[in-house]
Amino acid sequence: MTENETERFKRIAEKRTNKIIKTIQLLGNLSNTATYRYNDKDIEKIFLALNTEIKACRARFVEKTEKANNEFKLD
Repeated sequence: MTENETERFKRIAEKRTNKIIKTIQLLGNLSNTATYRYNDKDIEKIFLALNTEIKACRARFVEKTEKANNEFKLD
């Protein structure tokens, strides 16, 4: 039996969302100050980049906007 577009969306969305959640959890591991050194400015940059990308992703669903090509880099 072939998969319809809704079933395909659900399958891929679940897989990608779970992958993103796992990656965010791994990002949280960087909060260990015994292993890593960072400052408040670094943290703000990280979460600004994440929030910006989440908003852009939502806009693609709601407003059917084009994909932005944003790459994150700490100075």
